Amino acid sequence: MQDESGYGERDGVVEQGGQRLDKALVGLFPDLSRARLQDLVREGHVSREGAVLRDPSAKVAAGTRLVLDLPPPSDPLPRGEALDLVIAYEDDDLVVIDKPAGLVVHPAPGHAEGTLVNALIAHCGASLSGVGGVRRPGIVHRLDKDTSGLLVVAKNDAAHRGLAEQFADHGRSGPLERSYLAFAWGVPQPTTGTIRASLARSRHNREKIAVVPEEAGRHAVTHYAVAETYAEVSLVRCRLETGRTHQIRVHLAHRGHPLLGDDVYGAAFRTKAARLDPAAREALTVLGRQALHAELLGFAHPRTGETLRFESRLPPDMAALRTALAE
Repeated sequence: MQDESGYGERDGVVEQGGQRLDKALVGLFPDLSRARLQDLVREGHVSREGAVLRDPSAKVAAGTRLVLDLPPPSDPLPRGEALDLVIAYEDDDLVVIDKPAGLVVHPAPGHAEGTLVNALIAHCGASLSGVGGVRRPGIVHRLDKDTSGLLVVAKNDAAHRGLAEQFADHGRSGPLERSYLAFAWGVPQPTTGTIRASLARSRHNREKIAVVPEEAGRHAVTHYAVAETYAEVSLVRCRLETGRTHQIRVHLAHRGHPLLGDDVYGAAFRTKAARLDPAAREALTVLGRQALHAELLGFAHPRTGETLRFESRLPPDMAALRTALAE
């Protein structure tokens, strides 16, 4: 039974058969984002005739009664912290942040404080969307801790749902656009192309993502173009058609061109740093992270429909690497 706070047991009957479970749940419970519902499925909070369903991609038949047991937040609300934020844009519905490298997006084990969420709570107060859950208020999409650049945060639930729908659609029917700059070892061939390779959590190392057969993972597509070339290195512009965890890092490594500074997917290339000029080696050491920057973010405003587009220059550490490589 659902309590007054909205938590507890809910149910609904699927009208359109052949849908993915997560999509059917969105239709039944539109106040929750698809990402939130996928997490709830994986955590065992969705059932059919008493049987727990754990695969968000499983197909469901018309007439199926789905039961959702929505748990209350188990963790205390992260506290606000007055951290410096670079704000590219802000209005009553959303805020676009230019995230520095090293900043974790939301609290997680080992990062209970000092995250972007802590800073947003202090900056936005109670206006943040709650759709993402108590640990991720307002968070529509993420960047890795050591990836710098642009991301958008929702300040109310309606904006969160509107933005989440665009990210789930991957820009197929709207103006969503995401572009990254990456320094990679070698020069991808051809110099302009598309990488299509499904991704899933590695069976051997749960901290890593791996390329897997199409049927065993999540469809992932990265479009790339080599922008500049240097000795041993290229600057690659990557446009995401899908947004999977570590997608650019894994796709380029899969092609044999891991990112500079990426100790997770490019560990075998550490010795290549010795071939760089001293200034470039020093700049890479100072970088101390994967050389990846979210340079461009475009989307339709979830309330007005206006197309918004933002660009971010290379941060100082990547700009210094670029200068050193060009010398």
